[in-house]
Amino acid sequence: MLTNWVVMPTCLPTVLRRCPACASERFRANGKFRVNANHKLLDAWLLVLCTGCGDTAKLTVLERMHVRAVRPGLLDRMHDNDPSLAAELLRDPVVLRRNRVALDWDRAWRLDTGGTDHLDREVIDVSVRFAARIPVRPVRLIAEGCGLSRAEVERLIDQGKLVSAVRLSGRLSGDFTFTLKR
Repeated sequence: MLTNWVVMPTCLPTVLRRCPACASERFRANGKFRVNANHKLLDAWLLVLCTGCGDTAKLTVLERMHVRAVRPGLLDRMHDNDPSLAAELLRDPVVLRRNRVALDWDRAWRLDTGGTDHLDREVIDVSVRFAARIPVRPVRLIAEGCGLSRAEVERLIDQGKLVSAVRLSGRLSGDFTFTLKR
């Protein structure tokens, strides 16, 4: 029987960027946007706050875009400070690359295993689905979901009792399946 696990975001991730005011390297997004119009050209930024000093920084979302080139729904969502739009933009690799920032997902996600009834079985087939592109170590997910230590999970991989079509070392942000034999 296949068990489904879901990795779900619980809040917006921390933005890793150096603050010029206090030398902190962490910013938190609060879902606020700033839109500026210069004749028919628009600039739009996602505002982030330094966790050290509270200084505001701007992550460029739109730069010198013609008004007609911007979807009206997108512009409305920015004016409404839509937090789900902020989450979408923080997951967009183009926005991250343009602003030269990285994300820290530590304490910003949770694993939903659907209960603990799967822990009693001799063989567990699990499908792990990501609700968002959150880079997580599969060893950590398996340890948390099965109530094991990470060292125990590594030992099970070495013994061939924990198998998967994907490499379980490193980080993943895409769906995968694994089988655990006890």
